[in-house]
Amino acid sequence: LCEFTGLDFEMAIDEHYLEAVAVGHRAFKRLFETLERDCAPELEAVRARFDSSPPVVPEEPLVIGFDRAKAMLADRLGDLDPADDLTTAQEIELGAIVKEAHGVDFYVVDKYPAHLRPFYTMPDPDDPTLSNSYDFFLRGQEICSGAQRCHDPASLRARLLAKGIDPDQPDLSPSLKAYLTAFEHGAPPHAGCGFGLERILFLYLNLDNVRLASLFPRDPKRCAP
Repeated sequence: LCEFTGLDFEMAIDEHYLEAVAVGHRAFKRLFETLERDCAPELEAVRARFDSSPPVVPEEPLVIGFDRAKAMLADRLGDLDPADDLTTAQEIELGAIVKEAHGVDFYVVDKYPAHLRPFYTMPDPDDPTLSNSYDFFLRGQEICSGAQRCHDPASLRARLLAKGIDPDQPDLSPSLKAYLTAFEHGAPPHAGCGFGLERILFLYLNLDNVRLASLFPRDPKRCAP
């Protein structure tokens, strides 16, 4: 899809980014439970064509570190480059492994390598090659991506320089200048995430095409209606 319905939340945190992970987990758990309770006739109609069952969601977040996820996959698939991001096929395989090991369809992978994440992602204070970032997965595919953000202007400038961008260059984009300026006025430590409703619905209902989760899907070959 070229167009999707996205929802985001950002929240101040007291001590750790896992506070935001816990909020996201509760939100999804409540969403899934409400769907099953309030939309039973509609779900029955869809499931008559696309077989699915309610996803198994743990009471508390199941959080798997990126390095551990790669190790779990390596046991099944052989050696993997620890610096590479997960491919779609690897994500699906990880979902199968997690289902076998923990019996759940919903989990979180965190501590992605810093080079895989945007400049505003907070580095791990104990290992700057990693980041305080996380993805939520449903049935082996990502449905939500988030992180703790850098809230200190000096840290943001340093992160830009590390990505090869000079924050003082004259032709710096106006939007990026405004972003940096906003944090000079002060911001609390914070974290959040963003998720796409079509992707959630696609995986929740085990549809065979994500376009079926959108009333008017937009893709490279369809702009109207």
